Amino acid sequence: MQLTVEALVKAPIAKVWSAYTTPADIVQWNAASDDWHTTRAKVDLRVGGAFFYRMEAKDGSDGFDFAGTYRVVEPERMLAYEFWDRTAQVDFADGPEGVTITVTFDAETENPVEMQEQGWQAILARFKHHVEAKSQG
Repeated sequence: MQLTVEALVKAPIAKVWSAYTTPADIVQWNAASDDWHTTRAKVDLRVGGAFFYRMEAKDGSDGFDFAGTYRVVEPERMLAYEFWDRTAQVDFADGPEGVTITVTFDAETENPVEMQEQGWQAILARFKHHVEAKSQG
């Protein structure tokens, strides 16, 4: 089953793309809640290149590695990647109001679908806030 989340980011496409693919930015926005954070990020942004994010609870009680391989890299348009035994695609659509980001991903079987959608949507909301704040500052 595939799930989809979406956000409109009011910023230029170049800034949106950069924030989504640059490790220094990723560690600032990649968390589903305030009690989690990404402590490290590495990106080899090319087809066949790998990415790695270390995500941890801020209290140190839990953590996991989110890693995968890029299958498609079309700058400022689309990313597709494999992670664990699943896939995801991120589409960037530049429009007059900003950039619509649509993330479509394979659901996993351990957690309820609603929880997965909420988590991925929360991460996208943090991304939107990060980019918009950075663009105005």
